[in-house]
Amino acid sequence: MPVLIDNRQEKIKVDEAVEGFAAQVVEKVLAYEECEDDFEVSISFVDNEEMRRLNKEYRGIDKETDVLSFPLVEFAEEELEKEEEDADYIEEEIALGDIVISMEKALEQSKEHGHSFKRELAFLLVHGMLHLLGYDHDEGASEGEMFDKQEEILKKLNLTR
Repeated sequence: MPVLIDNRQEKIKVDEAVEGFAAQVVEKVLAYEECEDDFEVSISFVDNEEMRRLNKEYRGIDKETDVLSFPLVEFAEEELEKEEEDADYIEEEIALGDIVISMEKALEQSKEHGHSFKRELAFLLVHGMLHLLGYDHDEGASEGEMFDKQEEILKKLNLTR
């Protein structure tokens, strides 16, 4: 399960340990959701300036945000199950989508919430992955489900508040 990482910022150090941790979080989310397909996920680390530009371009909101997700696969749940059955012959990865994280914003929020940068980064990665898997928090019931899943996955990573 490839996790492709593109560090496009220089304000927060991104080394092999950070990249390995990001891949571990992605794998934990996929395991939690019992995804058996071989997915490819792309993660870009950016600064606040680039995040603001992306947020304006794709969401029409002219301010930085912490995480953006760009799903490449959109299936209804029953369609996804059928696709998984039909895709048994596929040997290559399925590009699930892209996650963009503002490392500056992640650091700011970790300080605001009084927890580690590692926990904040994991939270943003889990949040982004759940969006790639079709979860949304703009709707009442699904918002609670999404946030509950985030906390459960963070517990499995031993990253509680």
